[in-house]
Amino acid sequence: MKKIRVLLADDHQLFREGLATILNYQPDFEVVGEASDGLEVVVKAQQLMPDLILMDVTMPGCDGLEATQEIKNKMPTVAIVMLTVRDENEKLFDAIKSGAQGYLLKNIRSPDLIQLLRGAVEGEAAITPALGGRMLEEFRRMSQQVQHLPDDSRVALTSREQEVLVCAAEGATDQEIAERLTVSIHTVKTHMRNILAKLHLGHRHEAALYAMRAGLIPPPGKSRPPD
Repeated sequence: MKKIRVLLADDHQLFREGLATILNYQPDFEVVGEASDGLEVVVKAQQLMPDLILMDVTMPGCDGLEATQEIKNKMPTVAIVMLTVRDENEKLFDAIKSGAQGYLLKNIRSPDLIQLLRGAVEGEAAITPALGGRMLEEFRRMSQQVQHLPDDSRVALTSREQEVLVCAAEGATDQEIAERLTVSIHTVKTHMRNILAKLHLGHRHEAALYAMRAGLIPPPGKSRPPD
């Protein structure tokens, strides 16, 4: 039997050790490496070429969301499942948008974890029914809120704010937006706050939906014209 090669990324050693024990006890899992921060997991992922990465959302240096996005850009076939102690809607959406295959709370029962991880490697979403229901509800709420925006909302944004919004809608982090637009990350954060305030939205995801509705980014499957 070909074993599923797993890389663990969490800044708590005791948690990693416990998770490694659970996984290595399974006949089809093998923990091939561990990392204690986001930068380390990016390096080890390329060295070890795992089938599955279990990634803590909050880690020092480079958090799990940024690490996930960087790894998926270089290794699109690897399955990444986020682990967290808090079920925050914003983190959940950021994780999925970054390319994660799933999002699980650390209080999950080990049999349920194993079952979901096996599914993740096969391409299934590793999300509990409760979180899945919240995702659907949030999508409905965001869609309704965007549909109720006034038709002239777009003219309220400056050209620079529109550029920031396009980048954010494409999944770029604040740091990536800053580098692309040659501005400071503080400036990007200020623009994003102003965008959300002008559009009366609460999250970047809602702003991304607005960008698609307003035609600031192309429909799915079509590429942007070169700058």
